[in-house]
Amino acid sequence: MSKASSNTLNRTATASWRDYYELCKPRVVMLMILTAIIGMLLAVPGMVPLDVLLIGNLGIALCAGSAAAVNHMVDRHVDQKMARTLNRPVARGRVEPLQAMLFAAVLGLAGMALLVVFINTLTAVLTLASLLGYALVYTLFLKRATPQNIVIGGIAGAAPPLLGWTAVTGEIHGHALLLVLIIFAWTPPHFWALAVHRKDDYAKADIPMLPVTHGEQYTKVHILLYTIIMILVTLLPWITGMLGWLYLAGAVALGAGFLYWSLVLLFTDRPTAGMDTFKYSIVYLMTLFVVMLLDHYLIVAPAGLPWS
Repeated sequence: MSKASSNTLNRTATASWRDYYELCKPRVVMLMILTAIIGMLLAVPGMVPLDVLLIGNLGIALCAGSAAAVNHMVDRHVDQKMARTLNRPVARGRVEPLQAMLFAAVLGLAGMALLVVFINTLTAVLTLASLLGYALVYTLFLKRATPQNIVIGGIAGAAPPLLGWTAVTGEIHGHALLLVLIIFAWTPPHFWALAVHRKDDYAKADIPMLPVTHGEQYTKVHILLYTIIMILVTLLPWITGMLGWLYLAGAVALGAGFLYWSLVLLFTDRPTAGMDTFKYSIVYLMTLFVVMLLDHYLIVAPAGLPWS
């Protein structure tokens, strides 16, 4: 896009509510809130108080949307070089960077206020740390500094189930940390599959994603290795007695599906294998957490077992 056409676009584009909605990366935030809700429900044997369920997740969602809006603003020049992100509101000129920052500030402040006033300080502090980790540490530094960006920065995106747990209990529990560990282990194979599919875009934008710096084959091998690690990590809730046999069956079956796609990606030349693996990874995480919930409410461990 030429400078003249870009300037014309900026002058004529008009922001709508849909543009501000897109700034929040709603599909990403919805997945985060699903894991936060299930983190809340797993924290207690019965039902979570309705006010905690609604206000807690609203606060977490607003803060996540704030971090996403900052990402749109910071990455606007990168987004203009990538087909996947070219039409984002700030990159396209429909929302000015200052407007995006003000929007992010309003969302972040509102979310933090809800958490501090109606939930608890621990959840607010952890949410703020997650917001800053994604919006500043990952977006401003790690993304451009190292091909291990998504591995190191993945901890920020793995926090929602812990936030949900602490919103209900007010304390950090080992079982909540297992949920974080699962998402942390899931993030590299999930995102690297997309990076393989979009390798040329990342190269054009000068972002050192693993397929760009080390090649596709190297990345595919690491997707397979991290998938195996992830599958092993998903067994920990059963091993520790947090969840029962229904979860174990679901984790093994879903993990086998993920392993299948990582092998397809590594050993075939299917042009859509990267995107197919990426799409499966999203279904995988959503389904895994739903199975956790079903196990939590439906399965009672037999008396006498170590985890009963």
